[in-house]
Amino acid sequence: MFLAEVPYNSFYFNWEISLEEWIQATFSDGLISAISQFSIFGETLVMVVVMGLLYWGLDKEFGKYVGINILVANVLNPFIKNIFIRRRPYFESEGIDLKRLVEPGADKYDIAAQGYSFPSGHSMCSATLFGSIARLLKKRWMTVLAVLLPLLVGISRVVVGAHYPTDVFVGWAMGVCVIFLVPFLKEKAPSDTVFYAILAIVFATGFFYCTSDDYFTAYGMLLGYVFAEPFERKFVNFENTKNPVRVILRVILGGGFYVVVNSLLKMPFSSEFLDGGTMAAHLVRTGRYAIVIFIVIGVYPMLFKVGDKIFKH
Repeated sequence: MFLAEVPYNSFYFNWEISLEEWIQATFSDGLISAISQFSIFGETLVMVVVMGLLYWGLDKEFGKYVGINILVANVLNPFIKNIFIRRRPYFESEGIDLKRLVEPGADKYDIAAQGYSFPSGHSMCSATLFGSIARLLKKRWMTVLAVLLPLLVGISRVVVGAHYPTDVFVGWAMGVCVIFLVPFLKEKAPSDTVFYAILAIVFATGFFYCTSDDYFTAYGMLLGYVFAEPFERKFVNFENTKNPVRVILRVILGGGFYVVVNSLLKMPFSSEFLDGGTMAAHLVRTGRYAIVIFIVIGVYPMLFKVGDKIFKH
């Protein structure tokens, strides 16, 4: 299998390698597998479900608040990773293995697909997601979860050999920064349009130096949102529902739209091209995710009015 040539750096504290070697030599495969499951709270699936519940179902404005924080964290992470270009710890020691792939369908030594190590994206995004909810909800139980879940996510990333402890520490810190900084900047901007334009322009500079797929995916998602949010507000303006059945249906259908549209947009291209690491492939990836997010955030909610009419009858 051809693996794209990408630049990298190797830097770490000796205690980090020793700790991860000890963990993987001491913990059973079953225990590591069990701990690895906490990683899901920093992955796309959980974020889509939580965002779907908030945005499509319970409280659209709450969903927008959490959503823009997550999308910024999601693109800021590889934006920084591609500056430090730190290889993951399993590259540095035969005593460390990657027990949970970042990109399941790719070779674990394909840095372009698996991404760089510093800082931890799972730790950063989980801190941003649950911290944003806790900050707005202001409930003690949510505050506890906002601390506990990112803590477990970070531990799991070290145990599975995907990250150094320092990746996790910085990921947590950056997630907290996003929670406070993004709403502050949004409030200070003259308008949402200006705020979105600034985000799009600033993060577009990653095209000059980023080589890992996660940047182009994340930037596409952000780009899709900055067009979808004003589109929905002006032309759709759907209403939330407190009906549990409608909320669940909206989330399930929304997730289905995400998967189907993403798959359809891949069909015109060969897997060799999509995985080739060329700028053309990166542009296609960015465009694909921009379209997917535009549809699920801006266009898909048009169906809600049809669903509401059906439920009324």
